[in-house]
Amino acid sequence: MNQGLIASTALASLLALGLAGQAVAQDKAKEKCYGIAKAGQNDCANLSGSHSCAGQSKVDKAADEWKYVAKGTCKEMGGTDAEMAKKAAKK
Repeated sequence: MNQGLIASTALASLLALGLAGQAVAQDKAKEKCYGIAKAGQNDCANLSGSHSCAGQSKVDKAADEWKYVAKGTCKEMGGTDAEMAKKAAKK
């Protein structure tokens, strides 16, 4: 390998690590909020296990579907946390 390729690979690795660190920091500023996602706009798998991917919710504001929101804003939006959503699903 030539030195230019090694240097550019090392630089790319450092940049990728820096971006990954920012993503982790952003995740800490967000929380899962259940019951606010519109149909097709959920962020990932639901509590009931009927699907495992983002964008697969069938109805607006399903209690077992979630979206990431800024920490501390979920209740203001009419949503609940995972514990409350699980309790509601058992009823």
